[in-house]
Amino acid sequence: MDHLDDLENQSIFILREAYKNFKNLAMLWSIGKDSTVMVWLARKAFFGECPIPLVHIDTSYKIPAMIEYRDRVAKEWGLNLVVGQNKKALDEGMNHEMGRMVCCEALKTQGLQQVMEAKGYTGLILGIRRDEEGTRAKERYFSPRDKNFEWNFKDQPPELWDQFKTTFKEGTHIRIHPILHWTELNVWEYIQREKIPIIDLYFANKEGRRYRSLGCAPCTGSIESNAKNVDEIVYELKHNITTAERSGRAQDQEDTYAMQKLRAKGYM
Repeated sequence: MDHLDDLENQSIFILREAYKNFKNLAMLWSIGKDSTVMVWLARKAFFGECPIPLVHIDTSYKIPAMIEYRDRVAKEWGLNLVVGQNKKALDEGMNHEMGRMVCCEALKTQGLQQVMEAKGYTGLILGIRRDEEGTRAKERYFSPRDKNFEWNFKDQPPELWDQFKTTFKEGTHIRIHPILHWTELNVWEYIQREKIPIIDLYFANKEGRRYRSLGCAPCTGSIESNAKNVDEIVYELKHNITTAERSGRAQDQEDTYAMQKLRAKGYM
């Protein structure tokens, strides 16, 4: 057994504990590498099928290739895909020029809240990682939110020696993070080992640029890179990367505590 087996086993355990202890769960699928690995793990955890509906929040500003990939993979893997969208905000003209944090809250956070309430989901499984961004390092595997999805990161249950709190008072919204302990390199090594089909926006184009993190087109920048496949990305991460993973995400640059402020209000 190697370190990827250890990571996989822990994640599958978290997924099965979540499915056993909480009703009406949904899983957020952003189309990026992390949440796609999480879906792969869920299919392993439940013997080839994912019994949990996948929610994708479509801001209408996603890179078009992401939507094509989403629909194709959902069909190939037999996924129950639920697409949410804050149509009212879009009809009123919401976009990143009104402020990137304002736009994220309206189109992502509120869009997510709307679909959760409409479908009656009481908990959400997400593919976030501690090493991805400082605020996410404060998360727990089982993290409670209040009825408005708001997060008090200063008041969270301890998770010591793999003992997890899975009972909460009625009305609590639960966020579950099965790959919290993975790193960016772990994710790519796992994609390499499992041969997971990943969207090709992560691979370098003819101009020598690729995406390291995926989001809305107006707010997501590419990086210089010659990594054209998974093997070359793994090598690049081990030897040539000196910048933060989310350095190309414009909303993170708008405020020093942008992600913490967004997540406290229910951002994914």
